[in-house]
Amino acid sequence: MTNGPAVLERLRRTTDTIVGETDLIERLNSGRPLRIKYGVDCTAPDLHLGHAVNLWMMRQLQDLGHRVVFLLGDLTTRIGDPTGRSETRPMLSPEQIEENAASFLDQVSLVLRTDPEVFEVRRNSEWFGTMEVSTLLGLFSQVTHAQLMARDMFRERVAAGREIALHELIYPVLQGYDSFAMDSDLTIVGSDQLFNEQLGRHFQQRLGSPPQALIITTITPGIDGGPKQSKSLNNYIALTDTPKDKFGKLMSLPDSLIQVYAHVYTELPLEVVSALGDAAAEGGPAARDAKLKLAAAVVTRYHGAGVAKAERAAFTEQFSRRSTPADLPEVAVTTPQPTILDLLQAARPELSNSELRRLIRQGAVSIDDRKVHSHDQQIAVTEPVTLRSGSRTFHRMIPASQGDER
Repeated sequence: MTNGPAVLERLRRTTDTIVGETDLIERLNSGRPLRIKYGVDCTAPDLHLGHAVNLWMMRQLQDLGHRVVFLLGDLTTRIGDPTGRSETRPMLSPEQIEENAASFLDQVSLVLRTDPEVFEVRRNSEWFGTMEVSTLLGLFSQVTHAQLMARDMFRERVAAGREIALHELIYPVLQGYDSFAMDSDLTIVGSDQLFNEQLGRHFQQRLGSPPQALIITTITPGIDGGPKQSKSLNNYIALTDTPKDKFGKLMSLPDSLIQVYAHVYTELPLEVVSALGDAAAEGGPAARDAKLKLAAAVVTRYHGAGVAKAERAAFTEQFSRRSTPADLPEVAVTTPQPTILDLLQAARPELSNSELRRLIRQGAVSIDDRKVHSHDQQIAVTEPVTLRSGSRTFHRMIPASQGDER
């Protein structure tokens, strides 16, 4: 747990900036186990590789004997974190909050150690549930309106004429106080949470505690090359994805992201990462092979080398040799002359029309190995045809009459 500079050097790979670095080094050098704040609101959990950057850094610190304090924001979830929101977030019921909290614990355990020596679970209802109004008003008196309105998202909503509810304005105050209440030494967050965690430092200093250090981590584009990974944009790789899905999604990456993803989401040596970037820039077979190494490295990290080797072999067999799985789910086609979009809607009802159109634009949709490029192209399904919709998703589309016979 000692030698603070050496510890931080291990974390630099996925670190953007550090706030309070000198204090953090001193605390690491002290030999005292640090309390690392990991706070979540209990909204519907769907953790992805982007979230896991922070989790893996915490895991490294756990392995050195430091403790992750997993803070379930069960009370603040009733308010809803306004971060990244253009509208007020709906409130959840207590039952939904408890269900989501249990799912969060399951998902973080895929990376974090949960043995009591290095893992502790707290809820912010422990202090806010019994806090007197006079105490709460005292907290509010230590933060100004100007401080809150300095936040980009609040200014943007005002400029656009959209309302900001009062409970949203106080959310950063409550999250900031959490750091004081739980004696946080360090929190590891993305830049979207920097404002709230700076308020944590503010309250700790005002209330007589040493301010927590902040490690701000690297954020990467989503797997489509656009904004950061997000469930709403369907451009993410979930921690709970199967090894097959993780491998397939990584193989769909734009070549330009191979080096970035290898740097942030794997433990490959940096010289190997650089070589993968060179291969990606070369394009063609070299880029494909680089992507295979990246996908194998990510799957190895979460599921082991044996699983990664099997997935790489399966992917190579299926796609490099253009083979199609023998056992495909069948979907009956009731329209005599369906469009490609009709077929996709029948086969992939979980995706929106915009997501289906994006698959077509990306060249990820084919009929019997023939790529299609227009959502309104009509297909005469008089015999079974194979529909591919994504890197590793196949359906056998059959005429309704044949489906009835079966």
